[in-house]
Formats: sequence, C-alpha cells, structure tokens
Amino acid sequence: MFQSINFILVLYKRIPSLMLQRKGFCCHLQSEFRLPLPPVPLFLPPPPPSSSFEEVIAEAIIINLRQHRWKNLDRLFPAITDNLACHIFIRFRQSPQLVLYFFQWSNWKKRKKKLLPFCLDTHCVLIHVLMVAKMFIETLNIMKWLMIHGGVAALDLLAALGHLYDDTWCNLAVYDAMVRACTQLRAKDDAYLVIKTLRNKGIMVSIHAWNNYLNCVLMLRREDGDFWMMYKEMLMLGYVANVNTFNLAILALCREFRLFEAFSMFSQMVKGGIEPNIVTINMLVDGCCQKNDISLAFDFIKNSTLILGHKIEPNCVTCNCLINGFCKSERSALGERVLREYMNEWGVEPNVRTYATLVDGFARERKIDEALRLFNEMHDRGLASNTTVYNSIINWFFKFGHLEYAWSVLFDMIKGRVCFDHFTYSIFVDGFWRVGLVRKAFKCLQNIGEDTTIKDVAFYNVLIKHLCKNGKIKEAKKLLANLITSGLAADVITYTTLIDGCSKWNGIDDALQVYNGMVKCDVMPNIVTYNAIINGLCKGNHIEIARLVMDEMRIAGLSLDIVTYNTLVNAYCNRERLDDAFSLCLQMRGLGILENVSTYNVLMKFLCKFGSFGLAKELLMTMLSRGILPDHITYTIVITWFSRCCSPQEVIELHDMMLLKGVIPDDYTYNSIVCPLLERESKYSTSL
Repeated sequence: MFQSINFILVLYKRIPSLMLQRKGFCCHLQSEFRLPLPPVPLFLPPPPPSSSFEEVIAEAIIINLRQHRWKNLDRLFPAITDNLACHIFIRFRQSPQLVLYFFQWSNWKKRKKKLLPFCLDTHCVLIHVLMVAKMFIETLNIMKWLMIHGGVAALDLLAALGHLYDDTWCNLAVYDAMVRACTQLRAKDDAYLVIKTLRNKGIMVSIHAWNNYLNCVLMLRREDGDFWMMYKEMLMLGYVANVNTFNLAILALCREFRLFEAFSMFSQMVKGGIEPNIVTINMLVDGCCQKNDISLAFDFIKNSTLILGHKIEPNCVTCNCLINGFCKSERSALGERVLREYMNEWGVEPNVRTYATLVDGFARERKIDEALRLFNEMHDRGLASNTTVYNSIINWFFKFGHLEYAWSVLFDMIKGRVCFDHFTYSIFVDGFWRVGLVRKAFKCLQNIGEDTTIKDVAFYNVLIKHLCKNGKIKEAKKLLANLITSGLAADVITYTTLIDGCSKWNGIDDALQVYNGMVKCDVMPNIVTYNAIINGLCKGNHIEIARLVMDEMRIAGLSLDIVTYNTLVNAYCNRERLDDAFSLCLQMRGLGILENVSTYNVLMKFLCKFGSFGLAKELLMTMLSRGILPDHITYTIVITWFSRCCSPQEVIELHDMMLLKGVIPDDYTYNSIVCPLLERESKYSTSL
C-alpha cells in the first residue's frame, strides 16, 4: 500500500520502497528472548527394536509415576526416550496434570545434564493431551516456547500437530489454540498463514480463532486497512459474527472516529438477536468521549435499557471512560462529579485508574491543589498510588516549573517504595531540559544507562526531541547512532522526531535521508511520520507533491487526521490559493474529519490579511456556533488585524466576547492594543 506514496516522493527525491520483507516467525522477539538452547529436533528418531526390557522400563515408570515416587524415577531417567515419553503421555491422558509434571520433571533433568530436549513430535503429543483436557494456558505456553525458544516455525508446528492428529483422542480445538499462540506473540502474519493453510486442507478454525486474529490485527494499530480486509474475508467465508466479533468491529470504528457507523453496527447487532454486553456499552461510551460528545454517552447509558429491553449496569470502566472524556476536554470538575454522583448512584467503587485520570486532568488544568487533594483522598480510601499516578504529578510539576515540588513527590515515591519505570526517567530528563538543567538531564541519562533493569528507547527519544527543538540536528543524529550501538532499536517516534527536526532546520532533503534510513531498518512509518514529511514538503514549496502524497495515503487506506489537512490548508493560504484551501476543508468534512480551532485560525488569518474582515468575523461566528472555542492564537489574530481597520468599539466587543468564551489573552496583544483602547474609552466615558 505504501508503493504509491513512495512513487510520489520519488518525484522529489529517490526513496527506496517501503514494502517490508517478510521475516521468519517471531523475528521481532527472537533477538530478545532466544535462549542458548539446542533447537528442538523435528521428528521422532527411529524406534528401537521392541524388547521385553523396554516394556519393563515403561511399566516401572508408570507404576512409580502413579505413586509419585520421583526418587525411583531419577534412576530410570537415562532410559526415557522420546517414544517412551509419548507412550506415557497417551497412557496417562486421563491424568493430564500428572503428564505435565512428568514432562516438566524430564525437561528439568535434561537441562541439568545438558541433553537435547524432547523432539517436536513428543511436544505435539503432549499438546494434544493437554488440549483434550482443556488445559489451555499450559498448551499455549508450550506452543509459544517452541516458537520462540525452540526455533520451530509456525507452519512446522502446525504440520507436526496435523501429522499426529488422531480422532480417537485428539481435539480440533488444538488448531484454534495454534492461532491463539501466534496472536499472543503478536505474529499476525503467521496466525493468518495457519488459518489459510488449514482452510486449504479443508479445516475451518472456529469464530473464536478468527476473533483472536482480528483482535491481534486491531491491537497492532496498523493504519493499512488490514482489519477491515480480514473482517470482510471472514464474513465471505460464511462465519457468523458473535458478540466478540461485533465488539471488535465497534472498537475499530470508534478508533477511526466513525461514531455513526459504530452505532449502526450496534443496531445491526441488536436486530440480529446478538445480546450486547457491558464491553459493547463501554466501547461506545468511550467512542463518544473520544469525539468529545459526552452528552451522547450519557444519553446512550440512560437509554440502553429501553433499547435492549433490560438493564446493563455500568461498571468502573464505564465511569472511567466518562471521567477521561471530561478530563481530556479540560472539564475535570465535571469528571469529579461523575465520581461523586454517578458512581454513587450506580453502586460502582472507584479504582486507582479513576483517581489517576482525575489527578492528571486537574494537574493539566494547572489546578495543582485539586490534583493533590484527590491524590490524598485516594490514599485515604486505601488505594495505593502506582507509578503512573506519580509520573503524572511529577510531569505536570516540571511543565509548570515547580522543580521543588517535583523533587518532593519523587522523595515520596522513594519512601513509598514505588518502582521507577522508563517514563519516570523520561519525565526527569525532559523536566531538567525544560528548566535549563542540561547537565542534569545528561547525568540522568547516564544513570539510566547504568540501570541494567531499564533499557528503553524512550529516554533517547526525549533527548532527541529537545535537540531537534533547539536546532541541534547533528547532535541528535549522533545520539541516534549511540542508541543503535548500545543495542537498542530506534522506533517510529525516534525517526519521526528526527524527520520533523530535519525538515524544520535542514530542509526536506535531510528529512528524506532519515526517512530512507528508517525504511532500511524496517521501521513502519505512521501518520505522524507522513505529516512531518508533508509539512517539510509544504515548507519547501513542494505543495503539489505534498497533496499527491496525501491523496495516495487516503487511497491506500491510511487514516488521515486533522493535522494532515491543516498543514495543507495553511500551505494553500500562504500561496494565496483560497479556493484550494476551502475545497480541502470540504473534502475533510466529507471524510468525517471535523475542523478544529487551528483550521479556523489559518483561514481567519488569511481572510484578515487580504482585508476580508466581514468574512473573517462570519467564520469566527461559524466556529463558535459549531461548539469550537477560540484560543489565544484566535484572540491574537482577530484583535491584531481588526484593530487596524475596524472601530475601537468593535475590537473591544470582540475582546469581551472571547473573554466570555474562556480565552486567556496573549499578554503582548492585550497590553499593546486592547489596554490603550479600554483606557481611551474610559476617559471618553468620564468626560461625558
């Protein structure tokens, strides 16, 4: 899907293909988890000639195993072969826990004596036995061990399971477990290969296996339309969606901000006779909150009884979604009201996440006293603060310049024996840099390097961000090189930050070189990466190429966001192409992406620049009527431009109106323009 985008970028600069070469199974895990163990032999060795001696050994093992005489079994261990182990597994399949103990004991003895592990066929016999006994967790653990540590490819394991399958004592659910094991390892391509290979052999996995696969695709958060492609394929194969399938589809739609379609899917679910559960309700509530339509979320909760014919009680997750929605829209006081009133009414007990969200929300609004009050209340309720809560408070203290309070919370964290994580360190590196303590930032990074329990790219990302912000691109590139030589892998955030910095300070050529390196390292670009490239192209006056990149992204199924459109709208306005800018806004609305305050700011600035003050004011009123509140940038644009050509009275009216909408005026604009006008009006009123 990325080939078309690359082709367009080649119009400006030669760039290699973004299509990633498919690697072996779990290549992303092997470097981290691979143990220095010999590979699992694939097949059973040729059985030795049967003898009365082997039969005697088998019977002796069985008798001692039944009586749990492990010391006697120690003496018999040298005689245990793969064939003998398989015989014992099948013989004892009615006692699966005993079979598992025997397998684990044998494995421990083999490791101790540095012998080869059991072969793949022996493992597969054990898997079949455990699967029939419904010991799913143990089955999945063995499958994952084989694929990660044993060096067994997914299709080899599948072939071995199929080779040993016997209707008399095996269960087809083993193939569902195979898909589940792949998805737990986040190996979606191999999970699909398993499903496809089985289908070609006439074996259809269950809807549960498909749900596991779709969930894996969704959790990987790829923006390439894979989920919907696979979802359609599943339905075309004749599978009937169940409640979990619908929940996944609703979650996917909510993540794409397609709320109307999500409710349509819910309606289809109810009409089809499938009973929604609390997970369904929570996903739709969260979808409403993500789109800042919290009133719709409340209406949906209240009317769900009427829709379903029975009551589904909201739980803590429901309430946390509502609180998060209020806090993200800087209405934390209403979020606290959910805690005080609605959770009481619904009989729901708050948890750490409830308080963590409120603490972060109040701190975000600079209401530190309120945040600390809730932090203390959480402790009074007997809920122990975790690292996330502490990180949130420390982060906001640093952002607001309260260094001494940040240290105080840190000492409280140490006193309470709350472990630091990589975010804690990142916050301190970021905080030191913000307040100008660069040496302390690097010292903190050095301490992180010495801490062998924490190895994470996030620390480097923080420093690269600040270096790029200050135009020190050369140093940022050196830090990237250090990151790689230290054995860490740069992620999409690392490269995107560097691409954005290069495009701002060194131009698009340098940014595309970093992009080239990103692709070579098999790091998949995301929407933020492409936004940085589009921004760089626009700044370099390559608007047509930027527009082509955006169009190809849309055609390829990559979910565009408001930032993509705002970047191009701004570029068109700077080039005085108003028709193209408004055309792009219409296209954006057609795709369900709503304008934000930045979009209106760009358009109003352009209209004011060319003296269309009437249209600019009309646009401001449209913005307000759509529930979009102005910010300090809106204030500066409107007051600065209107003061040049409009009456003082009109400027003061606009100032008053924006103040009533909660805008905090820009100090310079207020002091240099509005204050003199207010003083003049005051003197005029006094003289009258």
